[in-house]
Amino acid sequence: MSLLAGKKGLVVGIANDASIAWGCAKAFRDHGAELAVTYLNDKAKPYVQPLAEKLNAPICMKLDVTQPQEQEALFAAIAEQWGKLDFLMHSIAFAPKSDLQGRVVDSSSAGFSQAMDVSCHSLMRLAKAAEPLMKDGGSILTMSYYGAEKVVTHYNLMGPVKAALEASVKYLSSELGAQHIRVNALSTGPVKTRAASGLTDFDTLMEEAAGKAPLHQLVTLEQIGEMAAFLVSDNAKQVTGQTIYVDAGYNVRG
Repeated sequence: MSLLAGKKGLVVGIANDASIAWGCAKAFRDHGAELAVTYLNDKAKPYVQPLAEKLNAPICMKLDVTQPQEQEALFAAIAEQWGKLDFLMHSIAFAPKSDLQGRVVDSSSAGFSQAMDVSCHSLMRLAKAAEPLMKDGGSILTMSYYGAEKVVTHYNLMGPVKAALEASVKYLSSELGAQHIRVNALSTGPVKTRAASGLTDFDTLMEEAAGKAPLHQLVTLEQIGEMAAFLVSDNAKQVTGQTIYVDAGYNVRG
């Protein structure tokens, strides 16, 4: 039997076919899950809709996590289509460019608040909406990076934001554990996504990561997807509150 046969999952964060969320969604589907996917706005839809069709996703809806009515409509559609949800993947992050590329000490209050809202608190909002649909338990997975734990040059404001995200994973896992809902984070090595392109000297960061990692290579979307599929499967039903590294070992030498 396929790893995720019969499972219903929601993937939030696909921007294009270079997205980490796409690598995970493809793995989920390959392992037998049925998926709902979202796109940020009308500009993103032409990139995401064809991918949703490749996944045979019965639900493909607009979701800007700063718009409560869009989240409500999405979960109403999931409730009507499936009546349940087995797993949720949260793979979104944002910071204004001026704050992202500047020093943390120079970050604006508004920029910090926006980064925290979109990148961190949105996980809590989505978890709250998913909770009543995870009647028989479930799994929630978010995406992090080593810059949450150690200072990574040019990661700047996203370091404190991802640190808050990882702490949130621990608290959510504690609060939702009684409902048999697991919450984990995947901390991946650097992947050249559209979001990552906003970081200064990202190509240099990738080269350094490949050089320092014990396996001397970068991770692929497929490798990240396989670990994500494992974590949302029943094979990982005793794993919760964890930040799991998929980075060719970079974090042990970073």
